[in-house]
Amino acid sequence: MKKILDYVLSAIYLTHFGLTLLVFHVLQVIAFHVFGKKVHKAVVDYLNFFLTYGLYLTGSRITLQNLTQLPDNRPIIFVANHQSTFDIPAIIWFLRKYHPRFVSKIELSKGVPSISYNLRKSGAALINRKDGKQAVTEIARLGKLIHDEKTSAIIFPEGTRTASGIMKPFVPGGVATLLKRAPDALIVPIAINGTGSFNPRGIFPLNSFSHLSWTVLPGIEPAGKKAEDILAEAKEAIQNSISKS
Repeated sequence: MKKILDYVLSAIYLTHFGLTLLVFHVLQVIAFHVFGKKVHKAVVDYLNFFLTYGLYLTGSRITLQNLTQLPDNRPIIFVANHQSTFDIPAIIWFLRKYHPRFVSKIELSKGVPSISYNLRKSGAALINRKDGKQAVTEIARLGKLIHDEKTSAIIFPEGTRTASGIMKPFVPGGVATLLKRAPDALIVPIAINGTGSFNPRGIFPLNSFSHLSWTVLPGIEPAGKKAEDILAEAKEAIQNSISKS
């Protein structure tokens, strides 16, 4: 019976997911070209609202815990483990006040309705993993942007998704580059749990009635610390949070 529900509820949610991307792609284009970047951001926020809360169509439970007071007057670098494609909409919606921009592989900047358009227009760092110089330049540009605007960047230092929940090593290069351009940024870990087991076999079928959680953990002051040490501390905090849930 559970397997049947997985297929039925997955079909319903993924239909919702696809239609939402198509509708909001059109809304994004109109918002950006007619009303400007501020309205475009609001449209993107609500795109991610619908993608996130649409997860209820699978019978899943969504939990956000914020265990820290985030500053309004300094840049923030959010550091998260990465289990699934479904990690991202909730981060954008829950942290929309801080205007989060992602470090993303450049392949995602084309071919995906709504998502590719937003990556190109939002100021995200679009990196070519085969071109180290280009990647560093893009991440540095994002670091300067969040420094100047007092906004935030989000990076997955594992570099790829790990559906098993067992985290891969955190690679420090991206965070180190961001900190060079935004040395006053606060490093804030985010523990993501449940999204990997939500789609363990790929996009279909999803695992209905899952518990999906995002936990914003206390920030780490970077002053006087190497990027390797910062990430080791962030990884330990994320692992401890996941182990308790």
